[in-house]
Amino acid sequence: MPVTGTETGCCMKLTGQLVRVTDITSRQRDKMFALMEGYYEQVTRSAFETDLDEKQWVILLIEEETGRVLGFSTQLILQLRVDGRPIRALFSGDTIIDRNAWRQQNLFQVSGWLVRWMIDTYPHDELYWYLISKGYKTYRFLPLFFHEYYPRYDESTPSRIAAVIDALSLSRFADTYDRDTGIVRVNEKSGYRLRPGVADMTTERLRDPHIRFFSKRNPGHARGDELCCIAPLTLTNFTRAAYRAMGPQPPTEMALS
Repeated sequence: MPVTGTETGCCMKLTGQLVRVTDITSRQRDKMFALMEGYYEQVTRSAFETDLDEKQWVILLIEEETGRVLGFSTQLILQLRVDGRPIRALFSGDTIIDRNAWRQQNLFQVSGWLVRWMIDTYPHDELYWYLISKGYKTYRFLPLFFHEYYPRYDESTPSRIAAVIDALSLSRFADTYDRDTGIVRVNEKSGYRLRPGVADMTTERLRDPHIRFFSKRNPGHARGDELCCIAPLTLTNFTRAAYRAMGPQPPTEMALS
């Protein structure tokens, strides 16, 4: 049974659901792919299916009246050791939200529940959120939801954290990860990129130091290059905005191990 969170907007009622990949219906897969095609260029069904099938869960954003998928984010917990330390990281893969639902919080609420479940379930491991970002909108979630995150414009990445980024990135993208820049380079197998108009770098947006840093650190973002980023997952590292997005404590059926 999927874990859900509901929010009512001005014109629609939306539900965020955490669903195991094995429970995703063929119709939902079709709608998810259609959403990807609407916002990305050069996305293929095979690449989409590969990303989806290797994940554990999908967070779906559903319009209740129509059943339309208005957003989704694929999720996988990575496990490895770095310098002898046990590391777990929640890896967010393909993620997109329909323009009409950009202001809704359901997807972030369910993502927050999953993170808090991880904190409760793995109290002795170092926990991180690991994401690769080809657009500034994704990168901008880091300073919005976390006090500590890397890389960032106002602080160098500590060597201990850089080692974690490298280990996670090499475990996933050994053939395309550039350790010198922290970038996963676009290739023939993962060559899709955001369509013009989705996350364009305007002069006004570049006044934001976070967006300006992302643009300089990942100059190939427009062609699909992705910046590797992490944030420690601890209760003290969440900002007030993160706690507002999460809402109340996650439901008891979040036991997903």
